[in-house]
Amino acid sequence: MSDLLGGHLGVEAYARYTEQLWFVYRALEDGVEALREDPVAGPFLKAELERVAELERDLAHLRGAGWRERATPLPATAAYAARIEECVRTWPGGYVAHHYTRYLGDLSGGQIIRGRAEKAWGFARKGDGVRFYVFKGIANPAAFKRSYRELLDRLDVVVPDELERHRIVDECKRAFALNTAVFRALGEEFPRAA
Repeated sequence: MSDLLGGHLGVEAYARYTEQLWFVYRALEDGVEALREDPVAGPFLKAELERVAELERDLAHLRGAGWRERATPLPATAAYAARIEECVRTWPGGYVAHHYTRYLGDLSGGQIIRGRAEKAWGFARKGDGVRFYVFKGIANPAAFKRSYRELLDRLDVVVPDELERHRIVDECKRAFALNTAVFRALGEEFPRAA
């Protein structure tokens, strides 16, 4: 990521990264309807967080018409998306772990990525190519993150089993590991020139 955002890799590496995010966020957002009424996952499902449409706009800008037909997940990305899909089907608490890791991570650190991408490749400020990182429906990101964390704190009421709460924390760690594997795979596909 540091090579990518430091301008050491080209815009094609950034486009490929954006494409991988599309697969991951599709898995997250395809699960929304199935989990909307779930007492554990449902409270976290906020329309203002949804990113797939913005990723699609960015990919149309980065890759042009027909980008969907050419989009392919890296094996690490496919594994990441498959784990999210499994949690959607079988374990709402695990889904929350992935939801938290992705959305709050991109709402926070994504602003740094957006700014560096705009600078490195000349994207318009908050425009095409970086719309994924622009959360228009969230006027106050700090307040939104506080309210999200309050929902997390209330999980001990919805999920009274301490062992289950530990499993959710472990799934957060797994989400980080799956994300790291995607970065590693992208690093192999786009090695930094010496």
